[in-house]
Amino acid sequence: MSATDDRFKNPREKQFEFDGATAAVFDDMLVRSVPKYIESLDLCADLISRWVSNGKIVDLGCSTATLLIKLYKRNHNLTLIGADNSEAMIVKAKEKARAFGAAIDFIIADATTLEFSEIDAIAANYLLQFIRPLKRAEFVKKICGWLKSGAIFVFSEKLACEHKKLDKILIDRYGDFKRDQGYSDYEIAQKREALENVLTPYSESENRQMILNAGFSFVECVLRWNNFATFIAVK
Repeated sequence: MSATDDRFKNPREKQFEFDGATAAVFDDMLVRSVPKYIESLDLCADLISRWVSNGKIVDLGCSTATLLIKLYKRNHNLTLIGADNSEAMIVKAKEKARAFGAAIDFIIADATTLEFSEIDAIAANYLLQFIRPLKRAEFVKKICGWLKSGAIFVFSEKLACEHKKLDKILIDRYGDFKRDQGYSDYEIAQKREALENVLTPYSESENRQMILNAGFSFVECVLRWNNFATFIAVK
């Protein structure tokens, strides 16, 4: 079970990192920081399990394996692989997989350095936003190359808005959401500063164009709340 997220109650000492302290509270952090997080993961798991009945699934930036465990529960015939560059996250992921008896292979690695082929579905929830913009488009092209023809890429992202006034309203509304989850204004400000220059969101249209430029034939936004969205792309 994840501990309660209190990482930003005290003055921060560094930028946001996926270290052991973050891993310990990560599940609670996501539920309280990402609107519709559980709903988006359930949707991702449903889309993948309905699209692929027997095949290989890779979750890039798998963190504590919540999506992979949902997939395992839906279909034991799937070959499941989770990759994350945080050893602390993989340790938590393995603990959870053992608790559920889920057969999942884990890799500790930077997703941009991996090599795969003939994959049936790839998931990347809130990962691309942490890839430097100069490398992001090439990484998405790489993901497309790993997939079989007709395979899918399911991903979720925080979004920027191209309309300045609306962007501020969406950001303010997101702040209200976090307050509703019990975070103080101080914690919200601390985390925002810790993520500055670490997380760079694209707009919905920029994400769509990047996906199509990478070689995918189709992309659809299947869930959106304020400035958070889940997409499915078909190769």
